[in-house]
Amino acid sequence: MALRNNVIGAINFVAVLLSIPIIGAGIWLTTEPADSCVKILQWPIIILGVLIFVVALAGFIGAFWRIPMLLVFYLIAMLVLIVLLVSLVVFTYAVTLRGRGNIEPNRSYLEYRMDDFSIWLRRRVRSSSKWDGIRSCLRSSNICADLDQQYRTAQEFFNAHLTQIQVID
Repeated sequence: MALRNNVIGAINFVAVLLSIPIIGAGIWLTTEPADSCVKILQWPIIILGVLIFVVALAGFIGAFWRIPMLLVFYLIAMLVLIVLLVSLVVFTYAVTLRGRGNIEPNRSYLEYRMDDFSIWLRRRVRSSSKWDGIRSCLRSSNICADLDQQYRTAQEFFNAHLTQIQVID
């Protein structure tokens, strides 16, 4: 039993240490320019890092000092975190599943259309308030800033291997 508690404590100690860079990344995002597209991720990343930190700390303390109530909290909280993260992955996969891109003649890249994606995502993106924010975010980023200088002719652009973001912009 003591070896099992030591293993649980060691795993949670590592999780506590790994949650610190997650929290730091969220805090670092707060220092980014106001027009940065990644700004919307700062609070979810900070909250996720703090949740992992608290749960792992409870597991570490519960295992190290053999406190059963903390271990029960740790077990339930970790189960909830895992279920939430798996739900997020499944939701993201379901929303973007059909967006594979279409082959167009004389194009090296795939053409993406909104009709290829889920109805929920189409409604969210097509609403004028959301699309204006998405468009300004894409235009203010450096993702496509050098496309004009990189391709001198339209055919060079059509033959280029572009990312999905570059195709949309």
